[in-house]
Amino acid sequence: MIAEIVTRVLPANPEATQTAARILAAGGLVAFPTETVYGLGADAANGTAVARLYAAKGRPSFNPLIAHVASLSTARALACFDDAAERLAKLWPGPLTLVLPKASGCQVTELATAGLDTIALRVPSHPVAHDLLTAFGGPVVAPSANRSGHVSPTTAQHVLADLNGRVDLILDGGPSAVGLESTIVACLGGAPTLLRPGGLPRQAIERVLGTKLIDATASASDAGDAETPIAPGMLVSHYAPHARLRLEAAAVSPGEALLAFGGAEPPGASATRNLSQSGDLVEAAANLFAHLRALDATGVSVIAVMPIPHEGLGEAINDRLARAAAPRM
Repeated sequence: MIAEIVTRVLPANPEATQTAARILAAGGLVAFPTETVYGLGADAANGTAVARLYAAKGRPSFNPLIAHVASLSTARALACFDDAAERLAKLWPGPLTLVLPKASGCQVTELATAGLDTIALRVPSHPVAHDLLTAFGGPVVAPSANRSGHVSPTTAQHVLADLNGRVDLILDGGPSAVGLESTIVACLGGAPTLLRPGGLPRQAIERVLGTKLIDATASASDAGDAETPIAPGMLVSHYAPHARLRLEAAAVSPGEALLAFGGAEPPGASATRNLSQSGDLVEAAANLFAHLRALDATGVSVIAVMPIPHEGLGEAINDRLARAAAPRM
């Protein structure tokens, strides 16, 4: 049980950003917007602050955290970049996380990396995130700003609903544009490996690499919660609402809510949210977590989910839905 604190919500502006940077420097917790989802930030070099973050989220300590930095030069001080990593770093800033060997003298606490000899790094493109990281001047670990395993937040209000009384400050920068967590790729000396599909489609990554990614997502799912993941978001049961999800639904049973996709919605749902009536996967990704939260708030026990194509961002959307639908551990 953690001591409850007063959580402030401030509109993101230069003054609020400086306040947030001071809170981080003092060991506090700040939720802030990124282009993917809202992150819960703590000083990556402060073990006590990182422990507070784990406690606030109720997060398993074996699940490593992504360190967010303002620039590639800062990232190079924390990790070793091989040729593939250098090519992929050209996609920064953006929704891509690289898992790399730690550099000698890496200042990120062992707690944040779950005791591994690797580190997950990202340079976010959201202007509020960039300004905060620049003002703070160092790496900030920032998993999604929600209780562990719950639906990820894409607005400041989502963060407040989950973490009120557990974090010091929430910077409100409006809705996240991408709406899915970052894509995670490991560059550990061998062929680059996709650990988690996300906001950057694999096709964009493979174009930069000039080769196909190795796909580790199936083996990660097979490993189960008992294994130690090497990147965030690899636990089998994750991103879960309270309601049970029924995937690939062609019809709606009595009492079910419906998460729809496309123009033809089966009738009979107690409540409906459509990810994209036009079938736009970018729009669907941006709406995914907000619509899951809205349907869950109706109190239904089951949410029927219509089929979603697996190409492009559909790969990441289906990954999140499969984890949200997995049996709770």
